[in-house]
Amino acid sequence: MSQADLHQSIASFLQKRVAEFEEIPEERKQLLEQLGKYIREKRAASVPTQLTFLCTHNSRRSHLSQIWAKVAADHYGLNEVSTFSGGTEATAMNERVVASLCRTGFKINPSGDTDNNPIYLVTYAGNRSPLECFSKVYDQPPNPHENFAAVMTCSSADQACPVVPGCDARLPIRYEDPKISDDTDREAEIYDERSLQICREMLYAMSRV
Repeated sequence: MSQADLHQSIASFLQKRVAEFEEIPEERKQLLEQLGKYIREKRAASVPTQLTFLCTHNSRRSHLSQIWAKVAADHYGLNEVSTFSGGTEATAMNERVVASLCRTGFKINPSGDTDNNPIYLVTYAGNRSPLECFSKVYDQPPNPHENFAAVMTCSSADQACPVVPGCDARLPIRYEDPKISDDTDREAEIYDERSLQICREMLYAMSRV
């Protein structure tokens, strides 16, 4: 399958993260390998892979995970992998996440209502359609209702959703919330660190396919 024609800045960013795989702790690698195994099994059955990343408000970690998982999948030519995100409630994709992704090289433009919960068109490659990112409850369109893996990116969503209807796998891959840095002098640094970590780990998971 064809690889994505990634924007140069993003391609360079990915190369650096791939070189950091040894920095991932073994216990994290075991979790990420479960995600890789899920995708391998779908490929073996010739079934498209659907991944829904969940956190409470669908504002930070779940968006970063959805976006980086898709970029990582396309980087490895896993074009049949589709990624989604959702929360136990809807708010908005946080503007600090948007800013961090733009610093990495994504082209992001708001579409439609920009007041409460804008739709962001996230472009990362010349031969791929933009991702449409906005906050939603995990079972709202365009998210799948069956045959998907629910990837729990925060402990509160994991606890609030003891059962995710329709999923055929549930994978806890949790991240510390960068929200702790909001309105501090380390805000940009912490958001970039979390984005970098998620990118590195999604690349590792896709490399295991």
